[in-house]
Amino acid sequence: MKEATLRDVADVAGVSPRTVSNVVNGYARVTESTRLKVEQAIAQLGYRPNVLARHLATGRSGQIVVVVPYIDTPYFAELLQAIIPVARQAGYNVLIDQSDGDREHEGQLIGPHSHRSLFDGMIYSPLGLSQQDLSNRDPALPLVVIGERTSAANFDHVGIDDVAASTEAVRHLVSLGRRRIAAIGDQPYPTGEAAQRRTAGFRAAHAEAGLEVDESLIVSTPRFNRVDGAEAMKALLELDSPPDSVFCYSDLVASGAIHTALARGLRVPEDIAVIGYDDIEDGRYNRPTISTISPDKREIARLAVERLVMRIGSKEPVPGVDLKAGYRLVARESTTGSY
Repeated sequence: MKEATLRDVADVAGVSPRTVSNVVNGYARVTESTRLKVEQAIAQLGYRPNVLARHLATGRSGQIVVVVPYIDTPYFAELLQAIIPVARQAGYNVLIDQSDGDREHEGQLIGPHSHRSLFDGMIYSPLGLSQQDLSNRDPALPLVVIGERTSAANFDHVGIDDVAASTEAVRHLVSLGRRRIAAIGDQPYPTGEAAQRRTAGFRAAHAEAGLEVDESLIVSTPRFNRVDGAEAMKALLELDSPPDSVFCYSDLVASGAIHTALARGLRVPEDIAVIGYDDIEDGRYNRPTISTISPDKREIARLAVERLVMRIGSKEPVPGVDLKAGYRLVARESTTGSY
C-alpha cells in the first residue's frame, strides 16, 4: 500500500499542504476546526510526518549520539533502552558509540573535528576524560554529560547524588549489625571520579556510625566488572580479619564477589553480606538476589534528552546545570536473607 503523503492529507482535509505542515509542525496559527479536520485526515490515512526532512529543512540531522564506555555493560544497556524512546518521542533518532574508555577517542568525539554533520548533539558518559578535558570541548557542540561527574559552566550534567546514595548503602549494612565493612571498586586516579564519590559515601557512613575505616578493607579495581569483584573478594577473605560485609561499586562487582564467597563455602548474607550499585536486571535473578542502589534510569534519560533538545534549539549560550535524578535502596537476599 502506498504511504500517505502530506498532499494526500491536504486533499482529504480540504486544505492546502502548507496548512497541513503548519498543523504538523505547530508553526502558524490555525483555527480549531481546521486543526481538527487535519488531525482527523492524518488519523484516517495513517500519515507519518517525515521527521528527517523536517530537521534537514532547519539545517539539522535529526539525530543525537549517545556515547558510553561499554555497550555490553548491563547498566549502560539498560540506560540506552531508557534514552531511545524518549529521544524518539522528541523527534530524534539515536546513534550509539562505544568509547572503551579510551581517552584519545573520547577527546576526538568532543573536539572541533567531530562528525558534527552526523548528529545535532551528544549525551556522553566519558570514562577516560577529566573534568578539564570536558570543559575544553568544542563549545559549539550541544552536550549533556551523564554519570558520576560534577557540572561545569559550559555543559550540563545529569546523575544521582552518588555520595548520598553510597552513604545509604553502607548505612544499610550498619543497620544490620555489620561493623567490619569492606569496599570494592575504589579508583584513586584523576579519571576515577565515580569510584571516588562512592568511597566518599563509604567513609561518610562510617563517620556517621562512629566507626573507624580500616584502610585494608578498601580494595581498588580497574573496572566495575565481575572479574574485579571476584579477585577483590579473594584478597579480602585472605586477610587475618576478613570483613563481615562488603559494599560493591556495581552489581557486576557484587556478583563476582558473591561468587567467590560462595566458592569458599561462606553463606551470603549470614557469614558476609553484600550490597551492590546500579540495580541491573541480572541482580534481580542472581542467587542470592543482590541488594543494591537503584538509580532512576528513566528519569536520567528524560532529563538528559530534554536538556539536550533544549540546547540544540537554543541560539544563545546556555549555562551548564547539574541535574539530580532520584534513587532508592533496594534490600534483597544478599543483605537481608529475603527478597
